Amino acid sequence: MSEQIDRRIPVSVITGFLGAGKSTLLNRLLRHPDMGDTAVIVNEFGEIGLDHALIASSKEDTILLSSGCLCCTVRGDLVNTFRDLTARRDAGEIKPFKRVVIETTGLADPAPVLHTLMSDPVVAERCRLESVVTLVDAVNGSGTLDHHTEAVKQAAVADRLVLTKVDLAEQKSVQHLRHRLQHLNPGAPVFTAIGGDIAPNQLFNAGLYDPKTKSFNVQNWLRAEAYGDDHDHHHDHDDHHHDHGHDHHDHAHEHHDHAHFQTAEGKVDVNRHDASIQSFCLTFDQPFEWNTLATWLDLLAAYRGDNLLRVKGLVNVAGVDRPVVIHGVQHLFHPPATIPAWPDDNRQSRIVFITRDLNREVIEQTLTALLQAEPSAPQQSHP
Repeated sequence: MSEQIDRRIPVSVITGFLGAGKSTLLNRLLRHPDMGDTAVIVNEFGEIGLDHALIASSKEDTILLSSGCLCCTVRGDLVNTFRDLTARRDAGEIKPFKRVVIETTGLADPAPVLHTLMSDPVVAERCRLESVVTLVDAVNGSGTLDHHTEAVKQAAVADRLVLTKVDLAEQKSVQHLRHRLQHLNPGAPVFTAIGGDIAPNQLFNAGLYDPKTKSFNVQNWLRAEAYGDDHDHHHDHDDHHHDHGHDHHDHAHEHHDHAHFQTAEGKVDVNRHDASIQSFCLTFDQPFEWNTLATWLDLLAAYRGDNLLRVKGLVNVAGVDRPVVIHGVQHLFHPPATIPAWPDDNRQSRIVFITRDLNREVIEQTLTALLQAEPSAPQQSHP
């Protein structure tokens, strides 16, 4: 396990469906002085409508703006772009940058971009995924979520959600959409941006490591408390019994599901793509044996990776005096890393799952079956 996550360049991904306002937001961001140490990767300069008055210098497919922000287009593919950018940065051919922001196309599933950041050896060694920012159009957002599963995935995997065009939408529709997004992704704060106006630190200050303070902000990154009743469900490792208050838990989920699938007119719509998404936090009181934890995550990734949209966790591992951080997107997991200290006196393991067509109970049962097959490992119970 490494402790190198603080030395890699943080990367944020901006996504959102067609018409969500990504180009408008990027154009405003590029003017902001706090973006001066940032390299922004876009598909085409023309798509974001760069103001030529802001361009300080231009060379090939890289433009330096008067704000100090470096803007470049994708060269062939994202891996080549990253390799080229970092090589030119190291050679002094372009100004140093401390952050990278990637804009995805409106129809894109964000998973391939996240996979690139995690799987390519050169990219993964130099960069780390800090945050996913998803824009949602307040005027058409509900309809987009109803009809396009990729839009639901974009919202579900986000660390930060941004409502755009709220000035053009009815207040009741905005409140309903905000409520829907909070049920879809409880861990993501929802911001608003009118005309693309939002401070960069609201979008990009969502990573585990804060280079400005040189400290680890676990609460800000994991946001385990946002999952309410799920977070209050503690798991022990003492035996295999599963009696952990399912009656109360299921009742709570019935209430949430009913609210989750109400239309603006108050009718229940069970056909929404939201129905396939679950977000929850599992909490464990006893430390994990590392082999048990690694095997469990490997099994989930291998057999249900398509359904694991995102996994984030802070884990207490037996024999390790510091917390271990895990972070995965579908089939891929970052190499586990330790951070210098626990954020407080709480030593419980907390793992957030965002899944599609994969119930919480299946994930719990997978761990229980593994523990039963390994008698030497700590055992699980649910008092």
